[in-house]
Amino acid sequence: MAITTSDAAYPWRPDTTFFPAADVVPDALILQASTIGGEVLGDAPSLRVAYVNDDDATFTAEGQAPADSDPDLSEVVVYTAKIQQNVELSNEQFQQEQTADQLSASVSRAIIKRADQAFIAQTAPTLPAVAPPAGLLNITGIESGTTITDDLDALVDLVAQLESNGSMPTHIIVDPLGWGQLRKLKTATDSNASLLGAGTTDATRLLLDLPVLVNRYATPYSGLVVDSSAVVSAVGTVNIATSEHAAFRADSTVIRATWRIGWNVVRPERIGKFTITEPGS
Repeated sequence: MAITTSDAAYPWRPDTTFFPAADVVPDALILQASTIGGEVLGDAPSLRVAYVNDDDATFTAEGQAPADSDPDLSEVVVYTAKIQQNVELSNEQFQQEQTADQLSASVSRAIIKRADQAFIAQTAPTLPAVAPPAGLLNITGIESGTTITDDLDALVDLVAQLESNGSMPTHIIVDPLGWGQLRKLKTATDSNASLLGAGTTDATRLLLDLPVLVNRYATPYSGLVVDSSAVVSAVGTVNIATSEHAAFRADSTVIRATWRIGWNVVRPERIGKFTITEPGS
């Protein structure tokens, strides 16, 4: 009779589990502020995203043939990188009640942290390297707003410029310290009334009618105005695997979590960044 995984003891059939990223790491910025274009497996393959730079349409007299349009067919390439965390535990600890649940939460937090840090502020790779891709703050060609000091005029100007460039902003991403500083802006020099309202009953964080994503991994006192349709991403599943073999001599179990992601900006002029004056500056 053949030996099958249905009959074999667990060490001979270790589990590998695949989870949709939206179920395991739903708060990751890449899932909220980008357009997912597909999934890529491996460092070498890439996601190629085609887009068209429109040519102008013209008025034409009856019976006349206009000149042919010549729209520019372009593309951006999305390269991916793998985020990974390995955790080794003794088999005694691994079998304790609540260990699995607590580790699951810990791994989820670690993956979100690294993904958010990279999505916002990852340094651009030095050629010939192509991944991890540059964070949005380091993408060449995005709009730079002036520093926000006593009012929101600089942010209003930035959003207006982005819309003039064809952007339809969907989110503002800002760090907690920067958001706190914005909440302290007053309606007048001698007033205690907050420019953004009291903030005691806000159901949704909004700024200039745009949803605000406050993220503690963003660069302090900085922010981004994002059009999610201008940011394309490749997002894989979150893979969880356990093995008793890697640490067999130590009578331990190794848990491995991986998540492959990548992103690029189709039209950089539709994304903007800004800074916020720090207290005491």
